Amino acid sequence: MNSKYKETEIGLVPEAWELVSLGDLIAIKHGFAFKGKFFSEEETQHILLTPGNFKIGGGFNDSKFKYYTGEIPENYILKKDDIIVTMTDLSKEGDTLGYPAKIPFSHDKKYLHNQRLGLLKFKSKEVTPEFLYWKLRNHDYRHLVLATASGTTVKHTSPSRILKIEIALPPLYEQEKIAKILSDIEQKIEINQKMNRTLEGIGQAIFKHWFVHYEFPNEERKPYKSSGGEMVDSELGEIPKGWEVKSLDKIANYLNGLALQKFPPEKDDYLPVIKIRELKQGITAASDKASSKIDSNYIIDDGDVIFSWSGSLEVVLWCGGKGALNQHLFKVSSEKYPKWFYYYWTKYHLETFRQTAADKTTTMGHIKRKDLSDALVVAPSNELFSKFNKIMTPIIDLIINNNVESRNLSKIRDSLLPKIMSGKIRVINIKKKKSMKKSHSVK
Repeated sequence: MNSKYKETEIGLVPEAWELVSLGDLIAIKHGFAFKGKFFSEEETQHILLTPGNFKIGGGFNDSKFKYYTGEIPENYILKKDDIIVTMTDLSKEGDTLGYPAKIPFSHDKKYLHNQRLGLLKFKSKEVTPEFLYWKLRNHDYRHLVLATASGTTVKHTSPSRILKIEIALPPLYEQEKIAKILSDIEQKIEINQKMNRTLEGIGQAIFKHWFVHYEFPNEERKPYKSSGGEMVDSELGEIPKGWEVKSLDKIANYLNGLALQKFPPEKDDYLPVIKIRELKQGITAASDKASSKIDSNYIIDDGDVIFSWSGSLEVVLWCGGKGALNQHLFKVSSEKYPKWFYYYWTKYHLETFRQTAADKTTTMGHIKRKDLSDALVVAPSNELFSKFNKIMTPIIDLIINNNVESRNLSKIRDSLLPKIMSGKIRVINIKKKKSMKKSHSVK
């Protein structure tokens, strides 16, 4: 492969790459103005996509959907692998503006092409959709989107602005190899995420079976309660003999974070500040910074249980690396009880806490420490704890390990993306033999 470079309006690019505007390759179709009176939080067949369904950095975010109950125009139903971009962003930094997402496959749902989302319509065979998807996740493209955006509080771009952007386009065979490398990393991350959703479901199902229905295996490996296991009265009703009722704040310590604006960073020695935003999106360039010399109790790391008790109430296993715990977040820990126990009990009470917070209409929704004291749990004997640990601890550990691996893969992908898209790293097929189709090296 020719490794010579040439000077262009966007800088040095490989000699074999062509400088083209996006308008030469694609058109962008506007979405439909679906009527607000038919928007719904209750699940239906039709998912109404919004900028909230885009990840920072690009990619599809399926963590929360809006639904639609009205009539659907057929030509605004999206298909698998369609690529859409955001043209409006409500955040101060324009977090997702211009970034792409690919429509996933669904057995029973239809994704709706909403207004302020642009659908890419390919009109040239000189570019592969997969390559362009990754090109639109690159920093150089995003910089130009933000530079030409309008608005201060709400940022906007448009098809005409996006289509004027120029990119360096490799030959088709090189596009395919670039896209494959990046997509393989992305696929591994998605596999980890899918596995973790399954593990979370298994963990919660086992927890409910044991601690709500009391059907943990008895000495004969039969369900305890339905097999006639002895039950005794308690303030929670009947519970297994030998078990105790405790309040949530007696099984774990709920440490509230600091007002970290009082602990400014010292030059390059700092920790990223972990707020509700970071719980949802991870640490980004927009994350605030705080001194690394804060009390170590307020430093969180992979595997810590974090509970946001104000605003958007969530319970998460933090796996975003070391950070400083901001106020409105609890770091949950225990010297006596295992992580899975206080994690699942906190999640068990989460809906009640959310309702309590929602009832506080005069201030931002939140809970108080009294709500932790009022939330009751049941704790088994030490002997049973030992048996339960052998099943539950590996589940939690695997979830954490998968999340940490995904974070590291994301770092590799994000480091590789600008280098491979600029041609600083070239992708070369070592051999063309059929058996070596998947072999690549970088130069």
